[in-house]
Amino acid sequence: METRIVRLTKIPTEMHKVLKFENLAASGGEAKYMIAEGLVKLNGRVETQKQKKIHPGDVIEIEGCRLEIERDVTT
Repeated sequence: METRIVRLTKIPTEMHKVLKFENLAASGGEAKYMIAEGLVKLNGRVETQKQKKIHPGDVIEIEGCRLEIERDVTT
């Protein structure tokens, strides 16, 4: 499984935006569909809330990719 570190400047951020920004979905609509269909895990559990807020320390898993969320401290 590929692991990526995602550094967020805006806390919290909606999960569908993270998926789109990381190019795991072609659009926000596709990201919302993937979440609604139960294809995304947040911290090891299936998450179906499209507007779910993501915080540093969260881990998103989708299609063999693991996103570890951190706060961007450079801005």
